Amino acid sequence: MADRGGRRGERPKRWLPTLLRIWSYLAAHRGLLAAIFLMTAAGSTLGLLGPYLLGRAIDDYFVPGDYEGLAALILVLGAVYVAQGAAGWLQNFWMIGVAQRTVAKLRADLFDALHRLPIAYFTKRQHGELMSRMTSDIDNVSQTLNSSFIQLVSSLLTFAGMLGLMLWLSPLMTLITLTTVPVMFAGMRWITNRTSRYFRETQRNTGALNGFVEETLSGQRVVKSFSRERAVIEAFREKNDRLRESAYWAQVYSGFIPKLMNMLNNMSFAVIALAGGLLTLKGIVSVGIIVTFAEYARQFTRPLNDLANQFNTFLSAVAGAERVFEVIDEKEETVDEGGAKPIGKVRGEIVFENVSFAYEPGVPTIENVSFRAEAGEMIALIGPTGAGKTTIVHLLARFYDPDSGRILIDGRDIRGVTRRSLRQAMGFVPQDVFLFEGTIRENIRYGRLDATDEEVEQAARAANAHRFIMKLPQGYDTMLRPDGGGISQGQRQLLAIARVFLADPAILVLDEATSSIDTITELHIREALQRLMAGRTSIVIAHRLNTIRRADRILVLDRGRIIEQGTHEELMALSGFYSSLVRSGRQTVSAGAE
Repeated sequence: MADRGGRRGERPKRWLPTLLRIWSYLAAHRGLLAAIFLMTAAGSTLGLLGPYLLGRAIDDYFVPGDYEGLAALILVLGAVYVAQGAAGWLQNFWMIGVAQRTVAKLRADLFDALHRLPIAYFTKRQHGELMSRMTSDIDNVSQTLNSSFIQLVSSLLTFAGMLGLMLWLSPLMTLITLTTVPVMFAGMRWITNRTSRYFRETQRNTGALNGFVEETLSGQRVVKSFSRERAVIEAFREKNDRLRESAYWAQVYSGFIPKLMNMLNNMSFAVIALAGGLLTLKGIVSVGIIVTFAEYARQFTRPLNDLANQFNTFLSAVAGAERVFEVIDEKEETVDEGGAKPIGKVRGEIVFENVSFAYEPGVPTIENVSFRAEAGEMIALIGPTGAGKTTIVHLLARFYDPDSGRILIDGRDIRGVTRRSLRQAMGFVPQDVFLFEGTIRENIRYGRLDATDEEVEQAARAANAHRFIMKLPQGYDTMLRPDGGGISQGQRQLLAIARVFLADPAILVLDEATSSIDTITELHIREALQRLMAGRTSIVIAHRLNTIRRADRILVLDRGRIIEQGTHEELMALSGFYSSLVRSGRQTVSAGAE
């Protein structure tokens, strides 16, 4: 349960490339973005027009006593605010559509990327941490595009337009109004320098916490079996405290911004009222201009305030997008070599020639492994945990490629065939069966998606699964909970066998899993496996003596090397490592990741 929290003070590393990547997604909607920009510009312009018309109303109509003209101008002013509201509604409506389509594309690209990554990527990362990128990080991008993008553009346009109008009306009053801006920018910079690092740290701590929770919930049986509830709760508290601390300071510092803006806004209003009153008495500016400036002063800090607030959201979105792009940019599973072709019809002859492999450089997992499996033979792999049994299977399926040596199927180096066709020629019955949320029929059909209902049922009958399926409330249409919850381990195993029957592969890889199954179910599984293996080459990670006895050849592994091989009788006659395992009753060997 490794801690994957970020270092204190870490900030987004690649601002410009990340922003350009986001724009590449938005660029697909250029026409609509142009319309959104026009509506945003129109709304900002109309918003600036209101205070200006109010000042004109005072100077041109109210002071001279022209109340008819004042009434007409009030109607115009009302129309301006209605038009501003309509422009705002349109820009929001269009932007939500653009944002959702953009985020949907980003989410789809991330999901596609996850399925192109090699197995090694997932073995080194917590699933919950990856889920955090798929959910919370993309949600941050979505929220920013939905609201913050428009607000940023609107605030920039409003600030620029307001500054231009103020300079046109009175440069002197503009200078007085801007006296608080340096203080404002200094305060914003001080705050945002701190909020940026805490927002990114919060996201990383969220990913770490999600990964820990997912890992702990998946391993509840282990936690309870070893009475580690208190230790797990303590570890959760530690990670939760880290998240609380980073989130606390992120919100504390970001909360300073509106307080600072309100204080400066009040100061600016007071300065304008005092200076404007003096200038009006001297006849330098009119009452209407003072009213206009007072209204602009009230609004002046709003776009800056919005920019500062949205900048924090923007930081969070950039950090989230950066984490998403990190996954998308990860090195994909090695593409098929040039000239690789589909494997075609497979007889099932397997040859390992001096194969060596290490998960970590300098720490070999298997060394100079050589063996031959004739078509239709059953080869049993046996040895202590870490001997390399599972690694041999991973190399055969090209989840990894050997560091040296080669692997051949029917005389062809598997590096010369496409991975897709290679894996379609193989069927896997793992020890820990994974079933998807859905019906039993859908889970069996996962072996061949174009199979008919009749073919699904035939596969279930061959796997001895039909009888228990028909006893379920909805038969083949019974819904399974996530990961196959609701049925027993033995029934899950039978469904996995049915899935492989439906796929009809030439090569089988079996991780025998009957150690926790009742005797009757075990007999059903063994009968199904015997039918499944008939006429197929089988590589069996063996745990039980009765399975080992049936093998055409047994490979005994220890520390990554084949130290003995032969039939059960031949190996017993050697009186070596294998016979000592059998005689000592230690022939049941765990098959963990090796």
